[in-house]
Amino acid sequence: MKDLIWIDLNDASEEIETELEEFLKIYIQEDEEIEEIEMSSRYMQTDDSIVANSNFLKDDYQLEPVSFIIKNNILVSVRNSELKSFNETVRKIYANTRNFPTGFHVLVTLLETRVEYDADMIEDATEQITALSKSMSTSEDKIGEDILLEIKDLQEKVMIIRQNIVDKQRVVSNMLKCDFFPKELLSRLTMIIKDINSLFEYTRFGFDRLDYLQDTFLGMVNIQQNRIIKIFTVVSVIFMPPTLIASIYGMNFDFMPELNFKYGYALSLFLMVASSGLVIFYFKRKKWL
Repeated sequence: MKDLIWIDLNDASEEIETELEEFLKIYIQEDEEIEEIEMSSRYMQTDDSIVANSNFLKDDYQLEPVSFIIKNNILVSVRNSELKSFNETVRKIYANTRNFPTGFHVLVTLLETRVEYDADMIEDATEQITALSKSMSTSEDKIGEDILLEIKDLQEKVMIIRQNIVDKQRVVSNMLKCDFFPKELLSRLTMIIKDINSLFEYTRFGFDRLDYLQDTFLGMVNIQQNRIIKIFTVVSVIFMPPTLIASIYGMNFDFMPELNFKYGYALSLFLMVASSGLVIFYFKRKKWL
């Protein structure tokens, strides 16, 4: 019993959880309780135990609720899926077991590892934002709905990451206030808080860049629409004089001088082409084309 520091329940059955509750004299929460967002449900402390619930972010940006219970220096973790941070912590324990005398040390290492993975995910999102920005600048004539959807997807990813690190901040801040938390670990908890605060700046910067890209996208869409409208306007203006000439000679008056003119048809065509040419020449001189 004295060598036991961590019990990890990964998708464990109710029978195993019940046996463990009787063995350690603890209460393992149901999934609905673990997922509660109220602070009173996220962190609870008694005279000899801590219950902390937190969400761990997976590679597909899905949140996995995890419950931590510490009593008698033993950590019990309850989860329902594989998490990289847990596997990495196990590797660290096997690499140097002397650094993990209690379950408190395991819990702090789990939180440190999770924050490191959060930082990696923010860095990956930042690279995706940079790549999207470059693609928008090199494909100005191919601005489509897919780019707007990609911006929205990145906004949701950054928002989920921010939500995840806010959750860690609340839990760690309460642990710093715990009276029986090992004193030698308080400095590491403080460092986790500092790391989380720095991640806030990166997520804020990511939001700002995505807002800028969204504004840029809308501006480029407006430019494209203006170009289309400009083309239609130019075409309409070019064909207005020929249309006017055709309308004049299409009138059904009895007395029109050109009706009996031998070259009237050729003259009307010439006037149409010449009027269109004059409009095009005028537009080019004004640099509207």
